[in-house]
Parts: sequence; structure tokens; C-alpha cells
Amino acid sequence: MSSDELIQVQVVYALPQRQWVLPLQLPAGSTAGDAVTASGVADKVPGYAGIEHTLAIYAQPVSAATVLKEGDRVEVLRPLLADPKQVRRARALLK
Repeated sequence: MSSDELIQVQVVYALPQRQWVLPLQLPAGSTAGDAVTASGVADKVPGYAGIEHTLAIYAQPVSAATVLKEGDRVEVLRPLLADPKQVRRARALLK
């Protein structure tokens, strides 16, 4: 693979009321962090700054240093708002 070869990837971010799917062409060897920066998602999504996000590729958690492959979908994950175990317990108590 030559260093001037481009790969196609997507960066996705979702809120309950809206989703962003941002297609990109990046140089081969680019990382997940490079893709998020190049996508400009921080400028497009209100309230993005100041929140610590986790990255995933097809729902598998990855670090920002993970090298991308052709066709990867980099998912920017928001932090959980509630502990799922506590929510299930509370729901069970209501029944």
C-alpha cells in the first residue's frame, strides 16, 4: 500500500433526535483520531466539546491511535447517562 493511497471511511455520531454520518477520504495509515478530527464533528454537533467520548469501529471499542482500514465506520460514542443495571432494577420494582 503506497502512502499516497486514499481510503474511504465514515465518522458517525448520534443523538436521540439527529444522526451525523460523515464520509471521508483519508490517506492510508490514518488513525481513528485523525478521522474524527478531519470530519469536523466537533464543529457540527452542538454540545460536543467538553464531553469525553469513546471511539469504536463497528461497535468494537478502539483507541484514537487505531489505524483505519478501507470501509471502516468510526463511531463516536457518548457517555452513558444512567447505569443500565440501576435502570433495570428500578423498572423491575415498578412491576
